[in-house]
Amino acid sequence: MEDILQVDIVTIFPRMLEGFLGESMLRRAARSGRVAFRLVDLRDFTHDRHRTTDDRPYGGGPGMVMKPEPFFEAVDSLRTPGARVILMSPQGRRFTQSIARELAAERHLILLCGHYEGVDERVRIGLANDEISIGDYVLTNGALAAAVVADAVVRLRPGVLGNAEGTAEESFSESLLEYPQYTRPPEYRGLRVPEVLLSGNHEDIRRWRRMQALARTAERRPDLLGASPTAAGQPERTES
Repeated sequence: MEDILQVDIVTIFPRMLEGFLGESMLRRAARSGRVAFRLVDLRDFTHDRHRTTDDRPYGGGPGMVMKPEPFFEAVDSLRTPGARVILMSPQGRRFTQSIARELAAERHLILLCGHYEGVDERVRIGLANDEISIGDYVLTNGALAAAVVADAVVRLRPGVLGNAEGTAEESFSESLLEYPQYTRPPEYRGLRVPEVLLSGNHEDIRRWRRMQALARTAERRPDLLGASPTAAGQPERTES
């Protein structure tokens, strides 16, 4: 079996993710021994009776800032050689399928989740190997973003989905949106499955799917087309 992937999520809201990690593909991945999840309560690394993880910002301003000490102590207790410490941050790299594949090759991920107005800058400087954002919008806290990253990464680990071709054909796997999918029945409420999918001609089906993926991407996400080998004018790969 491949090396196990350890995913630690450091947050003040660990219970928010218990149900998420205990269902569906993530639950199966953990039970199979291909991944291990650890929800770490940041408050366990505080030393006052109120278990304080935030304080007023120096220089004034609205809201509260998360203190550095609990993060440093948490990472000290978790870090293994080669562990990658990632701060979930709106200022980080925009999360993409390419980054998911990059992280899926790691053996230990420590995801640090912020809250309130932000995290003390010393956490970024002194702890984080990387910063990741899942999009340009505001969330309640970084645990939600960490859940998205964990899901996208774990499903790329060998053996997790059981079908290596499945992940290769999904949206964004080659910088294209996925082609339309159909299943039985062949007609429902006047809407028919395209005849090519019923033909049994695998080459025609492959070409139809490719053209549909290109057309859908051009319509909905034209910004992705420059990253597609075929769309960029390079020859489409054929199977030998």
